[in-house]
Amino acid sequence: MKAKILSTVILIIFQISALTAGETVQSSSIRTKFFSKQEQDTARINRLIKKGFTILSSKKGAFDQAKVYIDSAVLLCERKNINIPSDLHLLLAQYHYHTGDLRSASEEAALALKGSAENSEMEILARTNLFLGDYYRRTGLYQESLEYYSNAISIAQKAKLKQIIALSYLGQANVYNTIDDVKNYRENLKLMVNAAIEEYDSSFIEAGYHRLGSSFLGDTSTSAVRDFRMSDSLLRRSISVSTRIRDTFYISLSTANLGWNFYLQKMYDSSIFCYERSLKYSLPGRLYSIAANSLGNLGTIYRDLGHNDKSLQFYKKGIQTAMKDNDLYELWWIYRDMSELYLKSGDTSGAFRNYVLFKKYSDAYNKGVSSQGLADARLRYEADTHNKEVELLSLRLKNNRLLNYGFAGLIVLLSFLGLMIFRESRLKNKRRISEMNRKISEITQANLRQQMNPHFIFNTLNSIQYYMYQHDKISTNNYLTKFSSLMRKVLDNSQHTSVPLSDELSALNLYLELESIRFRDKFDYMITIDEDIDPLMYKVPTMLIQPYVENSITHGLIPMEGKGKVNVDLKLHNDSILCTIEDNGIGRDASREKNKAREGNHNSLGTRITESRLDLVNELYGTSLCVEYTDLKNESGEPAGTRVEIHIPIIT
Repeated sequence: MKAKILSTVILIIFQISALTAGETVQSSSIRTKFFSKQEQDTARINRLIKKGFTILSSKKGAFDQAKVYIDSAVLLCERKNINIPSDLHLLLAQYHYHTGDLRSASEEAALALKGSAENSEMEILARTNLFLGDYYRRTGLYQESLEYYSNAISIAQKAKLKQIIALSYLGQANVYNTIDDVKNYRENLKLMVNAAIEEYDSSFIEAGYHRLGSSFLGDTSTSAVRDFRMSDSLLRRSISVSTRIRDTFYISLSTANLGWNFYLQKMYDSSIFCYERSLKYSLPGRLYSIAANSLGNLGTIYRDLGHNDKSLQFYKKGIQTAMKDNDLYELWWIYRDMSELYLKSGDTSGAFRNYVLFKKYSDAYNKGVSSQGLADARLRYEADTHNKEVELLSLRLKNNRLLNYGFAGLIVLLSFLGLMIFRESRLKNKRRISEMNRKISEITQANLRQQMNPHFIFNTLNSIQYYMYQHDKISTNNYLTKFSSLMRKVLDNSQHTSVPLSDELSALNLYLELESIRFRDKFDYMITIDEDIDPLMYKVPTMLIQPYVENSITHGLIPMEGKGKVNVDLKLHNDSILCTIEDNGIGRDASREKNKAREGNHNSLGTRITESRLDLVNELYGTSLCVEYTDLKNESGEPAGTRVEIHIPIIT
């Protein structure tokens, strides 16, 4: 849309005028010589605050100058031991807001809000709420912004304060305009106009009529619906008020928008008249943006009428005027329309030159919009971070206050501590279980290495080599198949803390077959399972039985003369499986003597690892399982073998 509505400029002008009008600090008419010392100091502080408000609101960018008065007022309060007044906090908030320090602005506004409420300073309270409405609108917290604007309106109505009501309605209108809520946007503009009429404030009346009228032009960027008659009526009211008070800005702006309204209806003569009338006010008043917009739109009208030469004249004048304000918006759309005009007339060279300039200013304009968007996003992020910090601080302060509530507070505190202790206990239990699982995994891997020790593998390979030399391919293949199956099962089972009993016994059976073949039927073996045991449903800790069977064969049966036997029997016993391993070997005493003579002090690593695993299982499942050894004797009292009883927990 080429009818540029200078919303930002309008808002700044209104806020400047409101701040200037509203920041009056009352002072006594009594001469200084009759004041007390404290009254003199307070009067000086009030004068400094009033001057700071005046400079901050009337001089754009005069922040350093305003800071001088602010610092002087603060320093005087500190030297004279006077509490900083609420209006000085509000002045500091506005200063930080304009310089981009939103965190400090929020903190000072909170102090102003608190102080003015405690001291019943209604005007400062209303203006602080109005400021916070602007603050939260800028930081993107629109619901909070509307609440503060509403508070300002309520306070101002009760205290019969001027300008604040109209300014607050304008602030609410800006919020709804930002979120594209056209209905509430217009409703708040109407309320602003009504409040301004009651206060006889023509500046707000003309602004309200202008913005209402412009909203019915139907900007394509919003969801507004065009209503030419309503727009015409409202814009004429704005022109009437601004003419009465001789406000050149709104005369030229509303007249230009009235011209755009006629253009949309293809009433070109009326549109030309309005734009030319707008130029009579905007050019002498050095309102170059409005003038450039009017000149550019006149060029568009004459283009539509087919007067290309006259159209180009107005386009060029519009560009020259926009250059004076470096108005990127007016420059890019005028250059774009000029490029299209040259292209339609067949002048490709002129079209190309103007298109290049159009892209130049369009990119610059879009870059500025993007930069502003990034700046707003950064401000909103900082404000959001600050709000979260404030919420966290408030929560901490609230928790600290519990100490002042006596016995009830003590109970709450003890309950809280009990909860924390309980939570810490649970965490310790989890860490303990995790540590036990880690140890079980380590012992399992060590057990695996012990079971598949190099000595066993070496002997197995010797047996395979023996069958190969005998050219017994069937035995060799059978042995290799069983050996590979055993290794696969052991490796698979070692990955789990517990496995089905059937898998554990399958691996044990393969191991016994291989040992029986390797030692050429040196012993017989038998595995017996009670009918009450379901091998598929019941799980047991993995690789728990094999080390004890290996001890029976290695230390009990192999050293004996003649053929031995080993039996593995499993029965249900209370909440566990009783595994009994019994052999008819030489016995533990004779085995220890042989090992001592051969290797010195020797203790089976596999047995020790398995016993450590049982200890961990007991700790993990809360059981008291153990391994019991019984030395068997014959009728003559001589060693007749060993019985090992293992209580294995059932895991389902």
